[in-house]
Amino acid sequence: MQPPNGKTLVNFATNFYTESGPFTRAVTLLGQRVDLRIWPSRFGWEFGDGAALATTSPGSPYPDLDITHGYRKAGRVGPRVDTTYAARFSVNGGPWRDVAGTVTIPGNPVDLQVVTASPVLVAYR
Repeated sequence: MQPPNGKTLVNFATNFYTESGPFTRAVTLLGQRVDLRIWPSRFGWEFGDGAALATTSPGSPYPDLDITHGYRKAGRVGPRVDTTYAARFSVNGGPWRDVAGTVTIPGNPVDLQVVTASPVLVAYR
């Protein structure tokens, strides 16, 4: 999340993203080579204040503000992202086929402190 120091401001667009990406695996199952292509197909953002958002985007770091959330009051929250993976498989170099269903991996909450800021006028000389 950004800002990265574990603090954000009330009514500030806090940026969220994950670096989950596609990957491949090859396994041997019952003596057969099975190639897997696995990719994140959905992201379930839980912002820790009761708000949630489902996207197909992993978000992105600043300056691309793809997934943002504005907290309405000060306090500690535990935002997280749950990632849902889809897959295809090929047996012994054969045609690729879709794996039925998906798997969702729950994310670990991250500690975030939402604080208020007060403007202060200072003299300029």
